[in-house]
Amino acid sequence: MRFGVLWVTAALALAACAGRPEGVLVPQAASAPGASRVDLLVVTTRKRTPQPGVLFSGERAAKISWTDIAVSIPPDSARKIGEVQWPKRLPANPATEFTTLSTRETDAGGARAWFRREAHGKKHVLLFVHGFNNTYDDAVYRFAQIVHDSGTDAVPILFTWPSRASVFAYNYDRESTNYSRDALEETLQALAHAPEIQDVSVLAHSMGSFLALESLRQMAIRDGRIAPKIRNVILAAPDVDVDVFKQQLGEMGPANERPRFTIFVSRDDRALRLSSRIAGEVPRLGAIDPKAEPYKTEFSTAKIDALDLTDLRADDALAHGKFAASPEVVRAIGGRLIAGQEISQNELSLGERVGQVAAGVATTAGSVAGAAINAPIAIFDPKVRRAYGDQMRAIGGNIEDTTAPLSQR
Repeated sequence: MRFGVLWVTAALALAACAGRPEGVLVPQAASAPGASRVDLLVVTTRKRTPQPGVLFSGERAAKISWTDIAVSIPPDSARKIGEVQWPKRLPANPATEFTTLSTRETDAGGARAWFRREAHGKKHVLLFVHGFNNTYDDAVYRFAQIVHDSGTDAVPILFTWPSRASVFAYNYDRESTNYSRDALEETLQALAHAPEIQDVSVLAHSMGSFLALESLRQMAIRDGRIAPKIRNVILAAPDVDVDVFKQQLGEMGPANERPRFTIFVSRDDRALRLSSRIAGEVPRLGAIDPKAEPYKTEFSTAKIDALDLTDLRADDALAHGKFAASPEVVRAIGGRLIAGQEISQNELSLGERVGQVAAGVATTAGSVAGAAINAPIAIFDPKVRRAYGDQMRAIGGNIEDTTAPLSQR
């Protein structure tokens, strides 16, 4: 019964804004004073769709596609850091809403040309891998927001894999990560071998963490090591079996020969609690207590930094997107990590008790994460999902009465 309540809670949360318009990636020429522009290179294994402004569906393609996309973000005075201001209708209003300025399909050669054009002397790359239950435009707009709000001094590249964007398609999404691991490894190899790139940092969220880990593991097995340019890996709320993670990490080589890992965990993450139940009650990496054994010792031995955000209050009903809940934490993490500096406990707390524990290396996350990492704001956003009306009607019953005890915890 509790398992069913979790499903209903997730579906209810994800249906919160079913009225979001389709086709937000249709370019428009409108601009607004004070608006900012973010240029992204998007790499995907999704299948193309002729639907205007959608570009790619949740189905799987036989080969990689590249698209460069420019997004306008409203002036800071008209928005809250950590949030995506989705258009209420089309065309979007750039003064108050995210707006697509341009989309251009390209190829591998065009992607390299895009990098040279957009880098402006920057030699750092931030590669983002989204999580479960995301459409193509979800991933694009959320990553644009991450790039803007963190002020990262890195060239932003998004890797988006086939997700059907439904809480009821968990298994399909999980298999899509396996389907995409060769493509992500190919992307990482290309970045690591580009002479104009100094280093690559990988930021992955939720189920995307499994995809990132599998691709890095493959690279280590294939080449005998992970490319040295891939220096930092941040896993935000990783939906990864802890036993599988240990095996993946072991196959990447000794700690001094692999990227430095930083993990963001929260023990009240309801999305990961549901995932654990699906997986047979095996703990998920993003929901462990890094202060408890055996994790404390294992993290110390593996030189893994862990940030425990359990005590961070958030509006997210599933507690799976806490990084977007506090603009102060976004700024503190983003600004200091970009500068390659350490983050102290007091800076992260900002009036809230945010535990930062990494078995004796609690304040090293900033220095090890490197200049390219920006604020790891979770892409999972329960307020921007849609298309669950039929599924919710099929569930039936008094959902509010059923889910109230859980939502009030």
